[in-house]
Amino acid sequence: MAWKKKYRCESCGYEVEVYEGRGLFRQQITAISCHDCHTIQNIVVGGIIADVAPSYRSEVGRLCLHCGSSDISIWDKHTCPKCGGKMQETGEQEFWT
Repeated sequence: MAWKKKYRCESCGYEVEVYEGRGLFRQQITAISCHDCHTIQNIVVGGIIADVAPSYRSEVGRLCLHCGSSDISIWDKHTCPKCGGKMQETGEQEFWT
């Protein structure tokens, strides 16, 4: 089971939806922050797909889904990638499988 949660920057208003938990096929969705295009992207890690595609076993060596940059890191769920301000969970969430 997983939840889709929305975060919003208190300073600039940037919004993003991220996932917490595990999906139907045991995959985890990891939120990454791209230091080149200043966005947060959700990447699939592990699960059944990692059994056939070893590059999906971890976040190492992955690229930003928006711009293709390798200059990414796991998002801390606090820092806005656009302005460096504070991101807050909005309270909006949905169940996701």
